Amino acid sequence: MPDSHAFIFITCQIGAERAVKGEIARRRPDFRFSYSRPGFLTFKLPENVAFAEDLDLESVFARAHSFSLGKVQGGDPAEMAKKVWEVFGGREAKRVHVWPRDAAEPGRHGYEPSLAPEAFDIHRKILAACPNPAMLAKDAVQMCRPSSRTDRGEAILDCVLVAPGEWWIGRHRVGSITSSWPGGMLNLEWPALEKGTGTFCRNGPKGAAHKMCLSPFPGPVSRAWLKMEEALEWSRLPIPRDARVAEIGSAPGGASQALLARGCYVLGIDPAEMDPAVLAHPRFTHLRRRSTQVRRREFRKIRWLAVDMNVAPSYTLDAVEEIVTHPEIGVRGMILTLKFPDWSLADEVPEYLARIKSWGYNLVRARQLQHNRREICVAALQKPFYRKTLRD
Repeated sequence: MPDSHAFIFITCQIGAERAVKGEIARRRPDFRFSYSRPGFLTFKLPENVAFAEDLDLESVFARAHSFSLGKVQGGDPAEMAKKVWEVFGGREAKRVHVWPRDAAEPGRHGYEPSLAPEAFDIHRKILAACPNPAMLAKDAVQMCRPSSRTDRGEAILDCVLVAPGEWWIGRHRVGSITSSWPGGMLNLEWPALEKGTGTFCRNGPKGAAHKMCLSPFPGPVSRAWLKMEEALEWSRLPIPRDARVAEIGSAPGGASQALLARGCYVLGIDPAEMDPAVLAHPRFTHLRRRSTQVRRREFRKIRWLAVDMNVAPSYTLDAVEEIVTHPEIGVRGMILTLKFPDWSLADEVPEYLARIKSWGYNLVRARQLQHNRREICVAALQKPFYRKTLRD
């Protein structure tokens, strides 16, 4: 029987609080909004109701959530770490997740939401203070594991660094890909190049499954690389090596780099200039045009579509619909970025997703990624090609 909890806390992008409240009001009307800080919200749960420990809020804008157990305060992190276990009260925990509340909007003055060094330091202190280390997983010292591994059912102790000297403690059980990431965040790093080779080593030990024998890049040409990397890891779209992908809105090429590093052939469509390093890649082709100027026959061999256009969602969806509903085009899956010039458009997300499903994409999910700005990522896949990979 799950614990009875009084509150749940949610972390999200700063600025998305209104969108989270709107989703909770629609999907969980019995939750009562309580306390908040920018990027951090709490809701009082209905009394005498037991919720599953792997509760899915079905929220696009909530990055992470946890059943609240209380908070610890103080000036000495080592002493606070001991109090964490007192608040946790001897419950089961295989791992400890520690993450900071966002300090600013993504991209503002170069800020990117991330697992800051402070979070890793506090994670070590909490582990060291554990009164029963035997209950923790053997590799619990690694707060961030390879993202390909998701151990459903694992019990997690959550610690959110809300303010200096103020940590909120909670618990959840892994029930999705993102709930296995601390704070729903990835710790992304540019792939290392193996010495003396032209091979990237990605997300794990060296081995055939982790190598991409392609021309190396010196580094990301734009922050779009972060968005695409996160989108691919979250969505788990089954894009195979040698897949043909069209990217609309490709300049200057950060997202294309992520696709190329996975062995894809990329058709970049954008009237703006691409970075020379991306243009030089043997598997990249640039069509310097707007999507409306591209002849439909250019998409005949395309099976995967990525779109990131600086227009309102309705315009993006109009452009995509003209392509994927054409009788001579067979796009199996998509990664779409829908931008919100105004936060009020967040209320229209259910309609946007319903429209995408109407095109024959049976499996459609949306999430405001860690590296998204005022936008969301939508992953869509046609059911005949589903491989049990898109469930979040």
